[in-house]
Amino acid sequence: MFHQFRALAAVAVIVGVSLPLAACSDDSTLTIHSANGDHTFKVEVVDTPESRAKGLMYRQELAPDAGMLFDFFEDRPVSFWMRNTFIPLDMIFITGDGVVKNVHVNARPHDPTGIPSDGPVQFVLEIPGGRSVELGIDAGDTVTHERIEAAK
Repeated sequence: MFHQFRALAAVAVIVGVSLPLAACSDDSTLTIHSANGDHTFKVEVVDTPESRAKGLMYRQELAPDAGMLFDFFEDRPVSFWMRNTFIPLDMIFITGDGVVKNVHVNARPHDPTGIPSDGPVQFVLEIPGGRSVELGIDAGDTVTHERIEAAK
């Protein structure tokens, strides 16, 4: 009986440790459908208060086809800042149904000024600064990702 309890406790610890890691380590593909074509990014998904608060802080580089997708689980106004962020970023604000609400281009590293969404959004995609202009990504474009499809 004691050995069964120890085994069950060990499983509970493993599951308890794994769940928070899963919430911020989901690497997957996201595609933005714009007027000039589809643009695919490899994204890290962050969806806990702690992982969203850290975001891309302290990172020194971000590949041109990489990004971070913030999931807030519901449409709501959000605001970001660049404190402790070393690289310029574009912030793409996305509604729960996958429509780009607005894009903030080239947020300045270390700038504490708030960068708000233009209304309620469920997702924010951060990509390297200037990429949205290079690729022609703009408000009204659509985004596909497993999280967005699940939210619809």
